[in-house]
Amino acid sequence: MKQNRIGAWIALIIGTLYFIVPLLGTLEFSLRMRRGEYSFDAYRIVLADPGFQASFMYSCVLALATIAVGVLLVVPTAYWVRLRLPRLRPVIEFITLLPLVIPAIVLVFGYIQLFNTSSILPLLGSERGTDLLLTFGYVTLALPYMYRAVDTGLQAIDVRTLTEAAECLGAGRARILFRVILPNVRSAVLSGAFLTFAIVIGEFTFASLLNRPAFGPYLQLVGANRAYEPAALAIIAFVVTWACMGLLQIFGRGRRGSSAATR
Repeated sequence: MKQNRIGAWIALIIGTLYFIVPLLGTLEFSLRMRRGEYSFDAYRIVLADPGFQASFMYSCVLALATIAVGVLLVVPTAYWVRLRLPRLRPVIEFITLLPLVIPAIVLVFGYIQLFNTSSILPLLGSERGTDLLLTFGYVTLALPYMYRAVDTGLQAIDVRTLTEAAECLGAGRARILFRVILPNVRSAVLSGAFLTFAIVIGEFTFASLLNRPAFGPYLQLVGANRAYEPAALAIIAFVVTWACMGLLQIFGRGRRGSSAATR
C-alpha cells in the first residue's frame, strides 16, 4: 500500500508539473513586454482593446445560451432513457460520442451546406440566424461532455423511486423533471455547464468559418500579429475559466446546503 501511495504521489506531481510549468512560462513571458523589467502592459493593452471586450462578451453570451439549450436537451433525454428506455442507452451513448469522432470542420461545412441561403431553412441569411446556428453547433460539440455528466448524476440517484413517489403525490412529468430530478443532479449539470463554457470560450473552427466575432478567432488574430498580448490573453482566458468553475462549485454547494436544510 505504501508503494502504491508513493506511485500515486509521483504521478500526481508529474501531472501537475506538466500543466503548471507551461502556464508559468506563459505568465512570465506575458510580463516581459518592457525590456529589463516585468510589467502588466500586455494585460492593459488587451483589456483596453474593444475587440477583446466585444469578442469575449459575445462568446460568454453564446456559452450561456449553449448551456441552457444543452440542459433542456440532455436532462430530459437522459432521464427518460434511464427511466423508460434502458435498451436504447447504448444507442444514445453512441450518438453522443459522434462529435468526438467527426471533426469540427466537417460538421461546420455540413451546416453551411444544409442551412445556406438557398436551403429550406436559410439560417445563414442573417446575423441572428447565424448566431442560432453557431449555438446549435456548440451544443453538438459539448454534447458528449454534458450527456455523460448528467448520466453519471442520474446513475447516483434512484430515478424510478423518486418518480414513483412524485407521481403518488400527483406531480406531472414536467414538475417531476424540474422540481425533483434536476435538483438531485445539480452538481452533474454544473460540471457539464463548466465543460461547455470552456469549450465555447476556446472554440475556433465554427466561429471562424461562420464568420462570427467570437473569442477564439480574436485570439488567433492577435496571436498572428503580436507577441506578448497572446500570452496575456491565454492567461486571462485561463483565469476566467477557472473563476467560473469556482463560482459554479460555490453555487452548487450553496444550493445543496439550502436544500438539505429545507429537508
